[in-house]
Amino acid sequence: MAERKKPAAKPATTKPTGKPAAPPRDPQTLPIECKQDESMPVAKAKAATKASINAMLVVNAFQGNIMGKDVDIGELVTEMQTKFKEVNDGDLSSMEAMLVGQATALQTMFTSLAKRASSQEYLTQYGLYMSLALKAQAQSRATISALVDLKYPKQAATFVKQANMTTGPQQVNNGAFPDKYAQAHASAGDFETAPNKLLDTQDSTVLNRPPSGSISFRTPQKERSCSKIC
Repeated sequence: MAERKKPAAKPATTKPTGKPAAPPRDPQTLPIECKQDESMPVAKAKAATKASINAMLVVNAFQGNIMGKDVDIGELVTEMQTKFKEVNDGDLSSMEAMLVGQATALQTMFTSLAKRASSQEYLTQYGLYMSLALKAQAQSRATISALVDLKYPKQAATFVKQANMTTGPQQVNNGAFPDKYAQAHASAGDFETAPNKLLDTQDSTVLNRPPSGSISFRTPQKERSCSKIC
């Protein structure tokens, strides 16, 4: 009798232990962390107003033709937060480098547009390219000016707390006792009528102009008249 062949033994397999590997995360998806004591709508509202996320959205919208559309936006947010911390700590080296790069790029644009303008035959195209070239040149100059102000900041302006300017008598009350100065200001009005009172009480000549045209000088002792002086 022919012996039956035994079936070939299957290779031993090991069962996976632990949790299965998580699928790769979409680089264009931003995970939002929700704290234990807040709801998801609140977490989304905070994320929508976060400066780093807003900056990331703008950068990601315009950098597609630079680094591609597969840039991890989560890493962009982390990089923006790093820049914010550097500026907050007083390190402005990244800002200075950015301004130098922008000024250089704008200068390159000015050179390219001016060169194109010089090769135009018609005035319309020439004016268009020259206008764009001068705009790029002006922006480059403004960027350099901003860089200088950042590198060598100007002294802070001095604000005068009080400026008193007048062409006549003036009383300014400054101090820790405003009621005292206000009382002194109220009593100062008595000096305005002092000359009139003094004129009425002193023994001096009083000028009187009668309707007849002659001038009469009257004193307590005597009175005399004279003709009108022409």
